[in-house]
Amino acid sequence: MNIETTHTETKKQLVPELRFKEFDGVWTNCRMLEIASKITDGTHDTPQKVTEGIPYLTAIHVKDGNIDFKNCYYLSQEDHDKIYKRCNPEFGDLLIVNIGAGTATCASVSVDYQFSLKNVALIKPNKKIVEPDYLTQLQRKKAKKLFHMLTSGGAQPFFSLKQIGKLKVEFPTLPEQQKIASFLTAVDTKIQQLTKKAALLAQYKKGVMQQLFSGALRFKPALSEVEGDEHGNAYPDWEEKCFGDLYSFHTTNSLSRDKLNYESGIVYNIHYGDIHTKFKTAFNLPEEYIPFVNDDIDLSKIKLDSYCVKGDLVMADASEDYADIGKTIELVDLKGEKVLAGLHTFLARPTTSKTAIGFFSYLLKSWSIRKQTMVIAQGSKVLSLSTGRVAKLKLKLPVIEEQQKIATYLSSIDTKIETINNQITQTQTFKKGLLQQMFV
Repeated sequence: MNIETTHTETKKQLVPELRFKEFDGVWTNCRMLEIASKITDGTHDTPQKVTEGIPYLTAIHVKDGNIDFKNCYYLSQEDHDKIYKRCNPEFGDLLIVNIGAGTATCASVSVDYQFSLKNVALIKPNKKIVEPDYLTQLQRKKAKKLFHMLTSGGAQPFFSLKQIGKLKVEFPTLPEQQKIASFLTAVDTKIQQLTKKAALLAQYKKGVMQQLFSGALRFKPALSEVEGDEHGNAYPDWEEKCFGDLYSFHTTNSLSRDKLNYESGIVYNIHYGDIHTKFKTAFNLPEEYIPFVNDDIDLSKIKLDSYCVKGDLVMADASEDYADIGKTIELVDLKGEKVLAGLHTFLARPTTSKTAIGFFSYLLKSWSIRKQTMVIAQGSKVLSLSTGRVAKLKLKLPVIEEQQKIATYLSSIDTKIETINNQITQTQTFKKGLLQQMFV
């Protein structure tokens, strides 16, 4: 990347901090209406949707920098023609959501076929003055700030065409715009490629889990495990066990959030809300952001066997929806720290040597176990479980050697997904820094 940093004192003269070194000079500042040949918006009516026809986009289909045509609606040719006479999006135009929760979200049109709009503004840039992709990147940078401004009064955000026309647009010469747009678009493409790769891996993992836990896909013993058999025999058939045959329940506490802190303490506490929202299923303490119990809380009555140990399961026993009820983490590494299971959780500890650490974090996410858990959940507004009902969950259990192979294989997929997600985060952070410095 052949760019250089300019002197700080030039910022006031509309010169960015970070710039490709072959360009210089002060940028131009004007309003959107001065560089747009047309500013309009789609229909405010609700035309009849059809199963096939002309694509029809609403605010929910305009993402940050992308348009979701895969999940769009459709209109008849007749209804489309009525809208298209006034609002005719074309390749290179800028779309800005101008009402609702996604207000100020924008994306450029990257297709060359017709479609209709509702509650989305259309800006046709004058391509002799501004590069369309540059304009899109600039407005994406400003979108969050614009949204906060529009929602400051508490009412539903609305971005009028007049307000859009008054938006300030800062831009350099056309060649510099094109280079900036090309560079940032390349970064976006990298993020999209990584995101697609992570999604494909997650989909692959879901399919593999379905096959593994249904018995359609089995591991075989390694040759070293099968003495005198060069081909290797299959592992034994899976045994059906009840959860209560394999685990015993131990006492948890009921400490609320105000009894916890993230600054200091000697005992960690697993809150059910964190199981729902952020903890990995295979819980590794050094990798998680977990609160301490406040120092003024008396823990002297906590029994020794209530402290978590490696291999324990911590299950959320309450949830507002079926998707999260019974969500469970498996404690695979606590680094010798003192950890308690807290409010609205069950603490389950293996009572047999037939369980491999790491396996149950996947087994309990299988569809067979999820279905059973949803069936035994009780309640209307808030769903809940009991240890008695959980103990009756039926599990199909392979021998420990096959458990270990399943856990290792699925863990390797998770590691790949996590690596890609970290790359996505790093690239997004890199781009955020570029946006702050490459625009004035």
